[in-house]
Amino acid sequence: MYDSDRGIEELARRREGEHFDIEWLADQLRVYVDLHPQDENVIERLATWLARDDEE
Repeated sequence: MYDSDRGIEELARRREGEHFDIEWLADQLRVYVDLHPQDENVIERLATWLARDDEE
């Protein structure tokens, strides 16, 4: 298990049953980068990966 798995599991548990839109996620990622600028490249890679269509 990767360390990130614990965070993903916590997210799934805490937000279970909730629905949110892409604007909320984008805002949350921007806030995170503002608070943790050293992680900007990781967030950029994640956002780019999420933005891609499965066929690309």
